[in-house]
Amino acid sequence: MKRIQKMMSGFILFSAALFVTGCSAGNADSENSGEKITKENVEASMEGEKITIGTSGVFAPFSYYEADGTTLTGYDIDLLNELQTLLGYEVKSGEYQVQDYAPLVTSLTQGKIDVAAAALCATSERQKVMDFTEPYLNSGQKVMINNQADTGITGVDDLSGKTVAVEKGTASHTYAQKNLSDTELLTYDKISGAYEALNQNKVDAVIQDAPNVTYYVKTNPDTTLAGVGDEFNKEEAPYAVALAQDSPYKENFEVALEVLAENGTLAKLQEKWLE
Repeated sequence: MKRIQKMMSGFILFSAALFVTGCSAGNADSENSGEKITKENVEASMEGEKITIGTSGVFAPFSYYEADGTTLTGYDIDLLNELQTLLGYEVKSGEYQVQDYAPLVTSLTQGKIDVAAAALCATSERQKVMDFTEPYLNSGQKVMINNQADTGITGVDDLSGKTVAVEKGTASHTYAQKNLSDTELLTYDKISGAYEALNQNKVDAVIQDAPNVTYYVKTNPDTTLAGVGDEFNKEEAPYAVALAQDSPYKENFEVALEVLAENGTLAKLQEKWLE
């Protein structure tokens, strides 16, 4: 009887351990070998796995099309390529699934896409319906204005009573819905539409991720658009690799990003695309 009780106690403890570890106990490598993913064994830990990967294609300098209109490029595309080289997985259909932000988030929450890298902010709302790695880049929102218009806007605190444009489904969209109830909010499927509206003075301001605002101004030297004020909402805007909820691959991507941070790859990507 004592032996049976000991066996039952051991079984209960083992079951509890599985419950606590959750999806980290179900990563691609541990399903096959029982090993925990570490920096020492993460290389090729997803070899033989075929996964669906999404990105946006409309958010320079992170994921966008070159002038030919067909070649994807940017920080996140380079990052995904580095992750694939390290982890060894295959991309289903051989190419990334390119979607606007709102459908991309929906595809992740519905499990239609396994992984996405698209300067996706790991907001508290998104963390309820999908998984995220630790951030690979910290960001914040920025207000953009048209210097040709005398709106008196010098930052986010001056948007009361103004007409503000955002890209649908983004962290900026969520922030505006929560915090700018006294503004007229216009949403656009692509950030390019919001910028064009600002160029034509159809809106008073645009809210967008700071890196994209900086990139737009940098690559359009004749623009009258400019970022103003300090970055804000930083706690809700770190960029992370997103995964379908309860993903078996979270630990693989998490550890892989640690390796890329330690070997200088992330620093090189920041220097290439953001400086």
